[in-house]
Amino acid sequence: MAEITLNASVRNTVSKGDVKKLRRSGKIPGVFYYKKMEPQVIEVNEASLKPLVYTSEAHIVSLQIEGQEDKSCILKDIQFDPVTDRIVHFDLQGITKDEKLTMEVPVLFIGSAVGIKKGGILQTSLHKLSIECLPADVPQHIQIDISNLELGSSIHVEDIKSDKFTVLNTEGTVIVSVVAPKVEKEVSPEEAAEASKEPEVITKGKAEKED
Repeated sequence: MAEITLNASVRNTVSKGDVKKLRRSGKIPGVFYYKKMEPQVIEVNEASLKPLVYTSEAHIVSLQIEGQEDKSCILKDIQFDPVTDRIVHFDLQGITKDEKLTMEVPVLFIGSAVGIKKGGILQTSLHKLSIECLPADVPQHIQIDISNLELGSSIHVEDIKSDKFTVLNTEGTVIVSVVAPKVEKEVSPEEAAEASKEPEVITKGKAEKED
């Protein structure tokens, strides 16, 4: 399991105005929380946070706050600006090596499904799986071989087996499948001609006679 070091500073101001200034300066506000201590408001450089967010792998974070002991944690939540899609806030959850944790891990598909060669289309329903395990057993990703996936077949959550972690998603949920392409119904010449006819205008009422 890869570990990423994240340097942070204690954030002393929490007002909206101060937070806006913080973001304009290239820093992102966040919160570190752990069940044995009060939540701690922190700030990090936006550039240092990106490797944790824009990645196809899961990581354990070594959080280094100025003047404090290093803390092991995971990225629990991330918020984005709805307009610019920039990171605006994050949450880190503290962990200990002997306690199980719950987190989402990316799925990595390998191989080329045989069903695609028969005209099927690969349809991915889940890109991440929620798992429970000890910190030392967190995988960087969950690898799924789709080579034998036939046209009309699927791989479900219940098909993922491991002695290191437990998948928490509903067992029957589809992760990936190969589906038949949609076929548009052919329109006959008669149906096309009928559809192209202009609607007939019917005049209601009687024309009045003029004397």
